[in-house]
Amino acid sequence: MRVVFMGTPDFAVPALKALVDAGYPVVGVVTQPDRPKGRGKKIQPSPVKQAALHMGLPILQPVRVRDAAFVEQLKQLEPEVIVVAAFGQILPPSILHLPPRGCINIHASLLPRYRGAAPIHRAIMNGERETGVTIMLMDEGLDTGDILLQQAISIGEEDNAGTVHDRLARIGADLLLKTLYLLKEGRVQGRPQQDSLATYAPPLTREDEIIDWGRPARDLYNQIRGLDPWPGARTWWGEQVLKVWRAGVKEEAAPRGALPGQVIAGGEEVVVATGRGCLSLREVQLQGGRRLPVAEFLRGHPLAPGTVLGGQRAVAIHEHS
Repeated sequence: MRVVFMGTPDFAVPALKALVDAGYPVVGVVTQPDRPKGRGKKIQPSPVKQAALHMGLPILQPVRVRDAAFVEQLKQLEPEVIVVAAFGQILPPSILHLPPRGCINIHASLLPRYRGAAPIHRAIMNGERETGVTIMLMDEGLDTGDILLQQAISIGEEDNAGTVHDRLARIGADLLLKTLYLLKEGRVQGRPQQDSLATYAPPLTREDEIIDWGRPARDLYNQIRGLDPWPGARTWWGEQVLKVWRAGVKEEAAPRGALPGQVIAGGEEVVVATGRGCLSLREVQLQGGRRLPVAEFLRGHPLAPGTVLGGQRAVAIHEHS
């Protein structure tokens, strides 16, 4: 079964490796063009391109997949199936209808829940206890195609976007191989999604990163772990951005009169009042610095009780001002 693989980020790499290890002829790997990354903005290849180079696979990097010249290139490869995993561009009908067995997508949610670009982040940020992988036949909608196979996993209390991402990437690779085998044997058929149950996972914005201390501590805890290891939840301390990477929930109410965002305890931990309950900061990163356990951070950056985090600037509350 001749396969064209389309993917870009780390999430897609295990699936590509699984195809090659299983002996499928991957006749082309399509990934996004090299782009500037990191502080130095150096041009870097995508993780999928790096993996394809290592495996000696032919690589295509179209700026726009709907361009006629690229579609013609795909036709010349004569794929029987196109496998898509977090590729990053919407496929036009000219590609969707090209392979005889269709285009198969690996999506990191239990569709129809969390259709869209950020299903892992959104599920954790929303406090979900379960997510999973769906292998689906692609159509012209946004993650609306028929479901072929699904596998669920639980989201643990200490899970973050990174740990769930890695588990789903491995499961997606295994489920892909099972799907292709069943397709070849004619033993799997698509099951239409129930659109009435659909929810959406839009791309993350800068606003999603901002900690609103007026929200309940549990919601902020989910936001923080849903944005770890990228892009990180942030607040302000003075004129500097303070990222919060790990935290814990303290259900007890803040002292009477404490403002949302106000530090109410220091020492070996930083406890901050929220709209309901308190949040214990466990790992933070000051602008220009590195991620540090909060006890180590406090040795060089005293964060005194009474300080109020948040807004464009953080202020300190003094009892006798």
